[in-house]
Amino acid sequence: MSDKKIIFIAFAIEDETQRDFFKGQSLHPRAPFEFIDMSVKQAYDNDWKEKVRTRIRRSHGIIVLVSKNSLKSTGQKWEIDCAKEEGKKIMGIWAYTDDRTIIPDIVTKEWSDNNINNFIDSL
Repeated sequence: MSDKKIIFIAFAIEDETQRDFFKGQSLHPRAPFEFIDMSVKQAYDNDWKEKVRTRIRRSHGIIVLVSKNSLKSTGQKWEIDCAKEEGKKIMGIWAYTDDRTIIPDIVTKEWSDNNINNFIDSL
């Protein structure tokens, strides 16, 4: 069995490119983690919600990519609420250097290897 930690990424669909850059960090062969997400461009039905909940349950923690788009993203909000219901540890990472949007109850930090690794190591 793998010792990799599984991290669910919650993001607004408008920030899909940032998500791609973020997920690229897990491609390093020494990275002891795997990023997963459930991005969709269509309506969020019950089947999608159950699949997301299953992935969140099997995750060790959740990283939220935070941006101004987060404030209007119903899918991302649902993923965050689901993670809270499942008792998962959550950390926000600002998706852009010039955007310091705040999501209530989410501790958000700058995007850096140190911040990401510290969060993953704490799981």
